[in-house]
Amino acid sequence: MIKSAVTIALVPQIKSGPWIFWNDLEKSLEKAAALGFDAVELFTASADAIDPIHFGALLEKHQLQLAAVGTGAGKVLHGLTLTDPDATVRKKAISFISDMISFGAKFGAPAIIGSMQGNVLPNGNREETMAWLTDGLKILEKHEQEKGVFLIYEPLNRYETNLLNTLESAVDFLRKNNLENTKLLADLFHMNIEESDLSASIRDFGGYVGHVHFADSQRSPMGLGHTDMMPIADALRKIGYSGYVSAEAFPHPDPDAAAEQTIKAFRKYFG
Repeated sequence: MIKSAVTIALVPQIKSGPWIFWNDLEKSLEKAAALGFDAVELFTASADAIDPIHFGALLEKHQLQLAAVGTGAGKVLHGLTLTDPDATVRKKAISFISDMISFGAKFGAPAIIGSMQGNVLPNGNREETMAWLTDGLKILEKHEQEKGVFLIYEPLNRYETNLLNTLESAVDFLRKNNLENTKLLADLFHMNIEESDLSASIRDFGGYVGHVHFADSQRSPMGLGHTDMMPIADALRKIGYSGYVSAEAFPHPDPDAAAEQTIKAFRKYFG
């Protein structure tokens, strides 16, 4: 069964980012539950920014699950990536993500590696950079396995990374490097830029998809852009996808309206 999730961001420095709810964790959970979401996807400044016991009690109170945890604050706040030329920075990036993995695992939720994957720098060596990425993911995979969850890698569009931009390229990379505990995030906004046929990519590489970001063509809540969502929903059902479809979208025109639009769209395509 495909499940719904909505994003909550608690990092003031990323206030302009594509997240639905902001700042007030308990109020956001209350609103998500009232609208009928199954889960939330959480973005925090660090793994210790929230008391896990208190957070667990809030999830239980509102009968919600934790779908995933984002790690982007590692780059935004600290400039950390898995492909930085400085080995000390890469080590700190691995440590930051490992801590987020440990936090999410308390609730059975995986951690997402998006912006913290980094880039091949203008004068950098691509082969060396991809080796750094591989080494980091292998260390993180081991930590994920120990915690009983999987890792999520997100192919981003060309304007955000020059590493891996499509599901196909990411699958090739995972296969080549025997990364067996890493799944992919099919972000419909990024895919709208990079994939020639979104539904075909999902059908072809769906066995590797572990999470979906639900946003329209211009990263608005689904239904406010020009994404043809029905064939994508059909493709997800055909591959037997049973994970979360999570709203990583701009809170337009405001968080409450964006959340309402998202759950309306979710029910249209998956309900």
